[in-house]
Amino acid sequence: MKVLLAGASGTLGRFLVPQLIAAGHDVIGVTRGAGAERLKRAGATAVVADVLDRGALLAAVDGLAADAVIHELTALTKAPARHGDMEPTNRLRVEGTRNLLDAARELGATRFLTQSMFLGYGFRYLGRAPLSEEAPFAVPTGARTDPVLAALKSTEDQVLAAAPGIDGIALRYGLFYGGDTDVFAALLRKRRLPVPSGRSGTLALIHHEDAASATVAALERGVAGRAYNVVDDTPATWRELIEEVARTSRTPKPLVLPAGLIRLAAPYVGEVMTRVDVHISNGRARTELGWTPRYPGYREGLAAGATTAER
Repeated sequence: MKVLLAGASGTLGRFLVPQLIAAGHDVIGVTRGAGAERLKRAGATAVVADVLDRGALLAAVDGLAADAVIHELTALTKAPARHGDMEPTNRLRVEGTRNLLDAARELGATRFLTQSMFLGYGFRYLGRAPLSEEAPFAVPTGARTDPVLAALKSTEDQVLAAAPGIDGIALRYGLFYGGDTDVFAALLRKRRLPVPSGRSGTLALIHHEDAASATVAALERGVAGRAYNVVDDTPATWRELIEEVARTSRTPKPLVLPAGLIRLAAPYVGEVMTRVDVHISNGRARTELGWTPRYPGYREGLAAGATTAER
């Protein structure tokens, strides 16, 4: 297929572009400019546009054609410490999705994939039973995380109920890890990546490479109108993940702080670190997409990265 990829030079896009090309697809990468040369070197075509500017986006794709659009845009260049740090990404999930759907119609695309997240199930304890895609999603609770839930619901609702002729699919990714280990390691060396003391909740994780391979599988085999949980087989606490990063990258162990202090200093990411407690099933992705994570858990994923770095 010919694929328009929004967020092609972003956190997941840089892993997704080579996998799409390796699978035989042609990639048109949307970037705001800084990543254009890198996209060209990777074998993709670069289109420079701001997805939040509908007119400029439609002008940029005028005369182009694509079979599918993949929305992988966020505005996160670092961990969102405060709730307000999520506002630009929320806009991309609401307004950006709407504009990209308009672009998809102009391009003649018949398939649209959007990035969602496991956090849509809730920022709280959600039981020990693994949640399927049929579980309640993006239900407001009156908490400060409600705008994030609303944005996730918006992108999914827009895409899954897209106009006739466009097959919409939502990918509920786990927390990405693996491709940014060097960033985590640098923060650990500076003692700026704390973990909570005591018991904290479990998170759903996914290695960047596995998230990309699941996306390619969904592009090729995903069922229209479906959401898919894209997570590995091993839920983990934030502390378990970061301590393993420290071990495999041979950096100092993380600073251990009370959970309440972490939430006070960094309210949004503190909620994720200390209060999210969920188990997620990847059964639908395995069955319908024929996808299996290469790394069943964070230990295997981080070990593979450490081995590659030593070569």
